[in-house]
Amino acid sequence: MNRKELEEQIFEMISQLYKKDVEELTLETTFADDLGGASVLMVGLVSEIENELDVMIQLQEAAACETIGDLVDKVEEEM
Repeated sequence: MNRKELEEQIFEMISQLYKKDVEELTLETTFADDLGGASVLMVGLVSEIENELDVMIQLQEAAACETIGDLVDKVEEEM
């Protein structure tokens, strides 16, 4: 999977969990300010990433990501 495909998949997961249109999301979108930062949703997102992408990522590492781009970088490192 290339970087663009990974970004698209993560955007789709975030769109569904955070109830946002994919078109509203960018790599600079912040979890705290733009998406509301709900920790329960981050737990769901980490679970979805693990299930769909077969990548193990620690919740603490994911929660430390400020932007979607940071999360994509972290997932890409673990692939």
